[in-house]
This record gives sequence, structure tokens and C-alpha cells, in this order.
Amino acid sequence: MFKYSTLFGMSFLVACGAGKEDSNQQFLDDTDGTNIDDIVVDDGVGCENNICVLSGTITEDVKMTADNIYILRGGVFIGDDENPYTLTIEPGTVIYGETSTDGMLAIRRNSQIIAEGTADAPIVFTSSKEPGTRARGDWGGLIINGKASINTCGDETEFCEAFGEGGTGYYGGIDDTDSSGILKYVRVEFAGTLVSPENELNGIAFQGVGSGTEVDYIQVHMNADDGVEFFGGTVGIKHVLVTGVGDDSMDWTDGWRGSAQYVVLQQYDDNGDNGIEADNNGDANDAEPRSNPTLSNFTIVGSPDSESSDLGLLLREGTAAHIMNTVVVGFNDAGLDIDNSATWTQANAENLLLESLHLANATNFKDDDDDTEAGDYVEDIFNLTGTNTLDQIVLVDPYNLSAPNFALSEVGTASAVDASTVDGWFDATDFVGAVGDTDWTLGWTTSETN
Repeated sequence: MFKYSTLFGMSFLVACGAGKEDSNQQFLDDTDGTNIDDIVVDDGVGCENNICVLSGTITEDVKMTADNIYILRGGVFIGDDENPYTLTIEPGTVIYGETSTDGMLAIRRNSQIIAEGTADAPIVFTSSKEPGTRARGDWGGLIINGKASINTCGDETEFCEAFGEGGTGYYGGIDDTDSSGILKYVRVEFAGTLVSPENELNGIAFQGVGSGTEVDYIQVHMNADDGVEFFGGTVGIKHVLVTGVGDDSMDWTDGWRGSAQYVVLQQYDDNGDNGIEADNNGDANDAEPRSNPTLSNFTIVGSPDSESSDLGLLLREGTAAHIMNTVVVGFNDAGLDIDNSATWTQANAENLLLESLHLANATNFKDDDDDTEAGDYVEDIFNLTGTNTLDQIVLVDPYNLSAPNFALSEVGTASAVDASTVDGWFDATDFVGAVGDTDWTLGWTTSETN
């Protein structure tokens, strides 16, 4: 029998059902003897004392507070894809993805997440395993589904939607200014459940998310798959740190046209693929709306001691982009690669524009056979604007995994483009890379690997 229960200021639909045992999360059990596995929950939230377990679809407004423990059991979906519901998370709240059930959180279209932490009290999504035993892929991740346009439907219809990998819900639409809420001072760590050999969840997936969504100060740490991935949409992001992920640090596809500023992507030496893997559409390279983000002030750090440190910037499958004030260092394969004829068309038309891009890698350019046969060379695109440099940028301590310093060793070693003159969304800056005089990565982030 279903009943409504109001606990800790929250209204939920609670049902009777059996919990699933997870011996690795016993450290979360309350000191008065509350057993998380015994908390009754089905398609909603079950709470006992100061512990709440979330599971299934929740169609009520939800508020999470720092004085409670929250467990994501299996797939947790906020909203029904039609009506507006809001998940509000207060500063300092910790949410645990249950490892034994591949817990994940998905915000459906028309609903919002309002997660506003602070530098002193960030909001943390983490593994239900005890600290010291955690690893990549312990739980699912955070998925936000919006109503902005994507390009996966061909030319048949103006309205286009898709279903997210890993069963994460429908996304897409025609509202490019849609708001899915706020993420501010939020960490997502040890996520990226393997759904199938070709299907892992990202740390944070922005699926058709619109420009009305505010994203500022987020970290994705030790994710098994990509750190942050954009599936179409127009959302912009600032102050982003992605560390130690098992695949690409940042990925975009299917028509992302947002903006990003102050982004650090750091690979670890045990795993990792590309710094940025950028696509338009793998099945139809010229699909519209075309991926065409604007990026400024990135620091992309490979791992010189790792064989898995691949490409700093991989631009392919028809993407366009405007990339400014970016530093790429420490990649073993190459710092920059451009693939596929549709991408070369964008590059030669200066729709894939590189300004104040600075490379310092074992090999800076990767010219594939199909590129050189067509007379296209990555270095030629790199040299088009006359503002890019090779092997002239030195960072203070970018390869330090426990206490990195991503600042330039000498301020003013490279001239910067004023990104605010390109788009007023950007802050005006006079430095390249993600970190200037103030290290915004300190205090609210983590470097713990287990």
C-alpha cells in the first residue's frame, strides 16, 4: 500500500518494499542501529532517522539537507518528463550512489535541480563504499535532460528527441533557452557504471540542456567513462575541473553549441583517453544544428608517464568550434588532431577556429593518412590565425596528482584573446589557460583516488 510521508521537510511517495544488501555501505548506518538495507522504499523515498533512500521515479518537490544521509538506490528519476518538479540540494549535502544497485540520478525534462553549494560547503555525489575502498565506476552518475535542440533526427522534423544511453531518459526539443536548474560547487566522484561493454555512464551528462541552466564550479573526479559530456543543447559552463577519469575528460556530440570558460582537464597515469573528444554527429557528419561551441581559458593536461595518454584535442565528425586561450600539455600521442572530411571543411572555412592555442606535447600534431592525402595538414590550421605557439608554455606543477598547480610559471608568456568581445557571456581575461592570479580549484575539490 502506498502512503505519503513527510520527513525532514520533504514530501515523498513512499511504498513498502525490500532493500538490497550492500555490505560496503555499512559505514553509513546510523549510530542508533539504523540499517540502510532495512529502510522501506519503492518508487520514491524511504526515510528512517536521518537516513533517506531514494529509488525510482519521484513526482514531488524534494529538498535535501546537509544533516541527513541520502542514498541513490538504482535509477532515481526526478519528474515524469511532463510536469515541473524541483530537486533542491543545500550546501554541504552528501549523496551516495549505491554501488550494489548502480545508483544514479537523472533529472527529467521540465524538472530542475537546484544544487547550490559553496566553496566551504560543496555538494558531493560519491560512492556508497567506505572511503579508502572506492574506485571508478562504483555508481552511475548525474544526468540532466533538457528541452534544447539536438541533431540526431535528420531533416524529417524540427522537434528532435533522443533516449539517453544507460536508460537515462528522453532529452531534446526546441527550447534552446530552457533551464534545467543550477549546479554550483558540486563534485561528482567515483561514478561511471558499466552498463554494457560499449555503454558506460558519464560523470555528468548534459543531454539537450538549454542555456538557461547555470553551471559554475563543478568537479568530476575518478569517473570510469567520460568526465563531462554534452549531447546537443546550448548549456554553458564555467570553473570546471575534471580529474583522473578513465576515458575522455570532456566530450561533445549531436549539436552542442554552448560556451565554456575556465576548464581544467587533468589525466592520471593509470588510465584515460583524450582530453577533449569533439564530434558533430557520427552517423551524419553534417547534421544540423552543428556542434559549434565557444571555448576559452582551458588547461588540458595529459600524463607523460602513461601509455594511455592519447590526444589533447581530437576534433572530428564535422564539428565546428571557436577555441581560445587554451594550453595543451603532456600528451604522448599528439596535442591536436583533426579527423573526417566534414571537419576539415569547417576548419578550412574558419568555422573551426583556433586562437591563442598553445601546445607542448611529445608530438604536437597528428596528421593521419587520410588527411595528408587530401592535402590537409593539422599544422596548417594551427598556423592560420598567427596567434598560436608551440612548446613555449610552462605550467607550475600540472602533473602533481595530489596538489597540482595549473598556473603559468611566468605570467604574460603568451598573449590572450579577449573572449568577451566574441561573446558577452565570457569574462574578459588577459591570460591563457584556466588559472590566473587566483586558483579557483582550491578548497572545494578532491584528489583522493579511493
